[in-house]
Amino acid sequence: QVQLVESGGGLVQAGGSLRLSCAASGRTFSSYTMGWFRQPPGKEREFVAAISRSGLFTSYADSVKGRFTISRDNAKNTVFLQMNSLKPEDTAVYVCAAGMRGDISSYIGYYNYWGQGTQVTVSS
Repeated sequence: QVQLVESGGGLVQAGGSLRLSCAASGRTFSSYTMGWFRQPPGKEREFVAAISRSGLFTSYADSVKGRFTISRDNAKNTVFLQMNSLKPEDTAVYVCAAGMRGDISSYIGYYNYWGQGTQVTVSS
């Protein structure tokens, strides 16, 4: 089992940047594929980005490609989401997730463990 705790959310103006972190408990962090999802107000949870166990492979939603970067530090049991050129439509609760399968995926059901989320608000 792994526990995930996100941090780094906040209020930022459009065009600004934020860096989210997700700290994982346990000794097997490098065994998990990691993903970031978000849930905008009144909408369903949606995929943002994912990263393979080694960090060599990544995947992004089209809406964030070129603006967001996912990375991980397996020595520190942490996954990051660097968000640049933020837009008001990026406003959401951002949640990190861990999956035990080997492939990266945008499918919510693929992930086994979820954090509580951190709020990101982008003002226009």
